[in-house]
Amino acid sequence: MASNRRAFLTATAVGALTVAPAQAVPNGTTGGPRPPSPRAALDELLAGNHRYASGRPLHPHEGGGRRRLLAAEQHPFAVVVGCVDSRVPPELVFDQGLGDLLCIRTAGQVLDEAVLASIQYGVEVLRVPLVLVLGHERCGAVAATLDHLRAGAPVPGHLELLVEEIAPAARRTRGLPGDWAEHTMTAHTRWVRDAIRADPAFVPAHVAAARFDLDTGLVSLIP
Repeated sequence: MASNRRAFLTATAVGALTVAPAQAVPNGTTGGPRPPSPRAALDELLAGNHRYASGRPLHPHEGGGRRRLLAAEQHPFAVVVGCVDSRVPPELVFDQGLGDLLCIRTAGQVLDEAVLASIQYGVEVLRVPLVLVLGHERCGAVAATLDHLRAGAPVPGHLELLVEEIAPAARRTRGLPGDWAEHTMTAHTRWVRDAIRADPAFVPAHVAAARFDLDTGLVSLIP
């Protein structure tokens, strides 16, 4: 079933959600503030990450005033598709606050239809200009996949989905010199980015990929 889903995603045949059209306002734009450019959104993420990694975070947008402002509507400037790992919370990693990021997290940033629908909600309904796929070193989902490929033992329960989705990247990189886990994480993160990029539902947004370093706290873009 998982392999069929991966082929389904690769073929970019995700059905479009039916969404209500945005309400027009007199100046001809949709309601709410205009989103920043993708470049400005990415620059803000990286600047916030440098604050976090340097130990001088601002912890913005956390007060009661911000909460009351957001009670009526939200205008996040980036969608972050990341891992559930407790050491990689996007709002902290990028030093952002309430209403800044739309975060979608699964183990190993594995895609499924619910994740894609959530991304589409951000891009199509909230008009978010940037989608960032965030992988990280020492990923447990990657480690479980490599253990399975080495030993050939069956994977218990729902973990099978994670292994089957990450295994193609692991197989492609098995013969490369160096750290197999690192190569697998990078290849899988690229695949997720490329699958999102290729889907017509996400054409309005710029889609990028990055890696989080657990030791330094720094995020680096993956070409």
